[in-house]
Amino acid sequence: MDLVPIRKKIDALDGKLVELVNKRLALAAEIGKIKRKSGGEIYVPEREDAVIRKVCGHNQGPIKNEALRAIYREIMSAAIALEKPLLVAYLGPEASNTHAAAMKKFGASVDYHSMATIGDIFTAVEKGEADNAVIPIENSTEGSVREALDSFVESDLKIVGQIYMEISHALVSRSPLDAIERVYSKDQALAQCRHWLQRHLPNAQLLEAPSTTRAAQIAKDDPKAAAVASESAAAYHGVPVLVRNIQDKADNTTRFFVLGRKPAGPVGGGKDITSFLISLGDEASSHSGSLLKMLLPFGKRGINLSKIESRPSKKRPWDYYFFIDVTGHYDDPSMKAALGQLTKFCPLVKWLGSYPSVT
Repeated sequence: MDLVPIRKKIDALDGKLVELVNKRLALAAEIGKIKRKSGGEIYVPEREDAVIRKVCGHNQGPIKNEALRAIYREIMSAAIALEKPLLVAYLGPEASNTHAAAMKKFGASVDYHSMATIGDIFTAVEKGEADNAVIPIENSTEGSVREALDSFVESDLKIVGQIYMEISHALVSRSPLDAIERVYSKDQALAQCRHWLQRHLPNAQLLEAPSTTRAAQIAKDDPKAAAVASESAAAYHGVPVLVRNIQDKADNTTRFFVLGRKPAGPVGGGKDITSFLISLGDEASSHSGSLLKMLLPFGKRGINLSKIESRPSKKRPWDYYFFIDVTGHYDDPSMKAALGQLTKFCPLVKWLGSYPSVT
């Protein structure tokens, strides 16, 4: 079969695609000029979500929506870079899972800056040293990241987006299994692989590292050590992969938040999530059923609760904050009505942000 005619058609289409992409980016650059004059936000989560949903709605195959989303992420990343240089902070170092999540969300055309702690990330965005940030918030196996939740108590930053990413861990080392005496990794990564490590390295000492990427670096320099890390971290530091997929649960998934200084607008159509930080104060200790009372203003208005978690307030014994996620946007009339009722008996009702549900 002669492939030349088919390849010529592909080449012609490639030329048209490049031309159309550049036309789209030129229009995005015009929007960027208008935004800079008016002081508007360069990264607009609700617009990004609407574009992705609309594009996938046009898709008739054979390309899968997942691949189409990835293509458009990069197109929009290039568009953002033309509008204004965007700096995204993430929990580092480079090649960490949070770095991968940030790249998945913002693409390859924006600038990234690794930071050592979640507290540093909040400070950087608050001071304008970074435009946005990506932080891990919870894992399907090991639960919430406590430092991340606690940071919202004092911060005015808003959650403007979320990312879900399957996390795959590998055991990486320069030595074979029977020579490994120490295994390094982030505490959550070690916990997510606890049973595998007990079965295959029962005598190895498990040691905490600041990150999975740093653990891979330690394993590179210590012939008696191994690391629980991603394959990308192993490749980045040049450490061989001994065993892949050592996480105890196959569907090990981490949820990440995107942070910004200004809130995101509504997507609408039931496709928004809103997060709150709520304190019941003396209500919790003096009245039975106070938690149910907190949830009723949402429930009777058809606002669904998707998550609730408590954290000690650290102000006095047995005093707790509640972090909740509900469906809908902060500006929805039903949400405003629920909050109006809630603030009558809750001393603290703090809006953490509204953001698109996963596309």
